[in-house]
Amino acid sequence: MPDTTQPFTIGTLAKATGVHVETIRFYQLKGLLVTPAKPYGGIRRYQESDAARLRFIKSAQGIGFNLDEIVELLHLEDGTHCREAATLAARRLVDVRARLKQLRRMEKALSQLVTACQATRGRVSCPLIGALQLGATAG
Repeated sequence: MPDTTQPFTIGTLAKATGVHVETIRFYQLKGLLVTPAKPYGGIRRYQESDAARLRFIKSAQGIGFNLDEIVELLHLEDGTHCREAATLAARRLVDVRARLKQLRRMEKALSQLVTACQATRGRVSCPLIGALQLGATAG
């Protein structure tokens, strides 16, 4: 890990935070990270605060927040807006629970189709392909 008392180049910042250089540039385009000034004939330098912000973004993504929500969280990052942050998290939790419900339905449908495929040895028609053609798994 680089010496955090020295500014980072974009490459060392990427390495220190476990993201790609292209990701840093994308976050800059989206306004999630400030693009530092480039001195004449030099290279842009990033600070530890930029690394901390990238770690914040990656942590928020890791628990399911999308980039728009992360922008909102970054506006609340001083820690005094807990109620607003909790509201964002509650909305995300509703979405996660809905996706889990959908994944359970998908799991059940796939499990039934796999079982049906295994039970039809020697038959020409594949139950999985047939069900997908009929749209029978959309349930």
